[in-house]
Parts: sequence; C-alpha cells; structure tokens
Amino acid sequence: MGKKKKLLIVIGTRPNFIKITQFKKEAKKFPNLEIKVVHTGQHYDTKMADVFFEQFNLVPDYFLNIAPSTANKQMAEIISKLEDVLIDHKPDWVIVVGDVNSTFAAALTANKLDIKIAHLESGLRSFDKSMPEEHNRILTDAISDLFFVTEQSGLDNLLKEGKTNKNTFMVGNTMIDTMVAFSKQIEKSTILRKIGVQSKQFVLMTMHRPATVDTKEGLQKLIGLIDMVTLDFKVVFPIHPRTVSSMEYFNLHQQLKNNPNLIITDPLDYFSFQKLIKESKFIITDSGGIQEETTFLQIPCLTLRSNTERPVTITIGSNELIAFDLKKIKSKINTIVNGTYKAGKIPKYWDGKSTERIIKILTKN
Repeated sequence: MGKKKKLLIVIGTRPNFIKITQFKKEAKKFPNLEIKVVHTGQHYDTKMADVFFEQFNLVPDYFLNIAPSTANKQMAEIISKLEDVLIDHKPDWVIVVGDVNSTFAAALTANKLDIKIAHLESGLRSFDKSMPEEHNRILTDAISDLFFVTEQSGLDNLLKEGKTNKNTFMVGNTMIDTMVAFSKQIEKSTILRKIGVQSKQFVLMTMHRPATVDTKEGLQKLIGLIDMVTLDFKVVFPIHPRTVSSMEYFNLHQQLKNNPNLIITDPLDYFSFQKLIKESKFIITDSGGIQEETTFLQIPCLTLRSNTERPVTITIGSNELIAFDLKKIKSKINTIVNGTYKAGKIPKYWDGKSTERIIKILTKN
C-alpha cells in the first residue's frame, strides 16, 4: 500500500460546517486517504458550535481558537496559526470552503507554503463589490488549483476568468448532502410543537445583513415588514443576539415583543432549523445558504436583496429576488397564497452525492 494522501479541510463558520459533514464518511471508502478538519473559530459561539458538532457527530481535529476581532486581525491570526498546523501536518491538499474570511486566509496560507488548494463552492459571483464575501470568493479562486462547482453559473464565471475545463468540476452541492444524510433526524425534530406552530401555517424569516439589522432605518423597515406579514400569518424569526442588542439600543425591541403573531427564538440547531424550513408556508430572508436549501425542498423563498451569488436558485429553483418594498413583497406573497407562484425544480447534481464525487476527483488528482 502506497503513502496515504492527506487532505486538510479548513472551516470557520456554521454554514461552512454544514458543507463538509460527509467528507470523513466518504473518505473511509478509500483506505489510502486521510482527512482532517481544522476549525478556525471565526464563528466563536461555543454553545452553537458544540451543538453542530454533536448533531453531525463530527469534531474538528484542530481548533485554532482565534479571538473575536476585526477581519484583518482575525485573518492574520488564522494565517499565523494555520501555518503551524500545515507545516506540522504536511497535507497534499488544503480544501477551503465557501466565501468567508477563514476561506481566503486559509487559501493564502496554503499558497505561500506551496500546498495545493481545492475550493469548495467555487465560481459563485454576486458581482456586488460592496459584499466582503465577493472579494473572498474572487481572491480564493485566483490562487486555487482545483475548483468544485455547485451550479452552472460558477462554471461559466471560472471559464470567463481564464480557468480551464481540466481543473473545474461540476459536482453539485455538498450542503444538500447534509440535508439528505440527516433527513431522518430532521423529520424527528419536535421544534414545531415546542414553539406552537403547525405545518404550512407559518412563515419563517431570517435577517442578518448589517444594512438591515445594524441601523435604525433598517430595523424600522424590518418591523414594518413583520407587522405586515403577521396580519395574515404567524412568523417564526430565529434572531441573532447581535440583532437583539441592536434593537434594544434603538428602543425598538418592545414593539416586536408586543406582536402576538411573532415567535422569536434564539438561533436554532441544524435539525430544528431544517424542520422549520421544510414545514414553512414560505420564507423571507436576506441570507445565502437558505436560498439553496429552499430550492432543494421546493419551498417558496423571497430573498430581500438586489443580487444573489446563487442564480440557479432563481432560474431553476423556488427563490425570487425582491426589493425591500412592502407593496412588492405583499403582491409576491399573494401569488404564493393563491397558488400562482412559480414551481421550482431541483438543479442537476443536487442529489446528496456531491461529496462522493469530490472525493473521487481528489483521489485521482
């Protein structure tokens, strides 16, 4: 038996984690393959992180435990600590995931140590330079060696940027692999009973973009939206602690608390949250990953943004981009209620087997 091929996956946030849950399991099929996971600690809420590790039965092999700080300081600390791990571990490939600061910091570290880089979820573009994630995506792809793509737009973007078919691979979406692998546990979640809602009788809302939740104007618009939607529906809103403190700071928290049709929860564990997505009537969001999860489950999703780096969720899926304009949102909700909202399809290769495809490609490379 030859020398083991060593892969090191670097993650930093909860969405990253959801994309890699099946890697170690798939790697077991190849005895000459070893996979280790590094968690930078960019998302440092231990309560949430631990729940994720427990549910997925996957504990990272290395914790960098970087301190909460500015983007630059966090990235500098990741580069410094990850370099020690890479020199010690000597992986053949570093796999970086998604588009967060940890992604680019890890790619840069591997690049300077002359270690090959594979980028998971490569080629996605919002073409919006005001999003920090867009810079991370472009810069990571600029120095990666192998590109794993979730949707056709990613392939098109990479080829336009001068990559070749030789090292770009359409593999599908590893986040869907996690949904498929844990579908039984998601089904068993008792979250609906716990918060007192019934299947298809509520709307799920997630909002976390700074423009919405960090300013008084943004929060007032959000409250106006919630007031409008709760006239007809119960709204379940898992709310980030940062949003709560922002609302308290602007004296707006009480207004939300007084709304009888609004159910505010803490950030939820993975199984509970997926159960809520699956059982909701529709979803209102400004976040990225949920556009893909709703597309897979064929649940209407209204994304309150002017662009998306996941266009397949719109062209094929059940997602629509919509301006933060109450009239427009109301008219779109009416199409969901009266059954004229589009029927989305599931994109190619979003079938629960993406990790398997990636592992096969990496064993050959």
